[in-house]
Amino acid sequence: MDGSAEKVSVVDGGVNNNNTANSGKFPLTAWEVAVASGVVLGFLLGLVGVYLTMPASDYGFLKLPRSLQDLQILRDNLESYTSDYTIQVLVGYCLVYVFMQTFMIPGTVFMSLLAGSLFGVIKGVALVVFTATAGASSCFFLSKIIGRPLVFSLWPDKLTFFQSQVAKRRESLLNYMLFLRVTPTLPNTFINVASPIVDIPYHTFFLATFIGLIPAAFVTVRAGIALGELQSVGDLYDFQSIATLFLIGIVTVTPTLIGNKNKNHDACDVSSNVL
Repeated sequence: MDGSAEKVSVVDGGVNNNNTANSGKFPLTAWEVAVASGVVLGFLLGLVGVYLTMPASDYGFLKLPRSLQDLQILRDNLESYTSDYTIQVLVGYCLVYVFMQTFMIPGTVFMSLLAGSLFGVIKGVALVVFTATAGASSCFFLSKIIGRPLVFSLWPDKLTFFQSQVAKRRESLLNYMLFLRVTPTLPNTFINVASPIVDIPYHTFFLATFIGLIPAAFVTVRAGIALGELQSVGDLYDFQSIATLFLIGIVTVTPTLIGNKNKNHDACDVSSNVL
């Protein structure tokens, strides 16, 4: 095998590996870049609209948090606006979260912590699940239009694995997708962008996302209430939390395992009767 780059292609609903020369070209066409730019512009216009409805003030604290210290500064400044400008804060929060999910920008865990800190557990979980599902859906449809070359370029091996697992579980795809959402088996960003490439129906993707993100959202949002006590993001997911998420994930795939076992048993009975 030579040193040429490996490229993945989808043929008849499957993923095949083809060895082609690495052309070094940018993976997106001009039209695909224009579509992505239009989406970015839409989000920016929304944020500008929110900004124009806010009172004149110094908003230098408004930036995407990259550490717990950044998050605490953002929380301390936004608390004074949340009660008087609730709608603007909610709309701005949703736009930022959905934008980050759409374009796979790291840091949504800080946004989930912020939701708990500003709005409490119940409202915070509802907000995070809504925005995470909306952002994942936005990423799904954007990937359906322009994401194929990026997925092939960034995750060829992971895409092949994902496609093979999806093909094995077509009859119980919702259970499998729920398992992936609840457990950290595959990154959520990869699931969002790769799902349309491997022909996962949107209704299955939506239900798995909406339901499967609730446990992790609850853990993160609840931690946001005691934001000052967190020393690092790693404190969110201790052994007990991860074990609980995997237990929930196992529960989601148990019906599938039982169903497959029953099918195999029935097949054996039929074979015995024929013989």
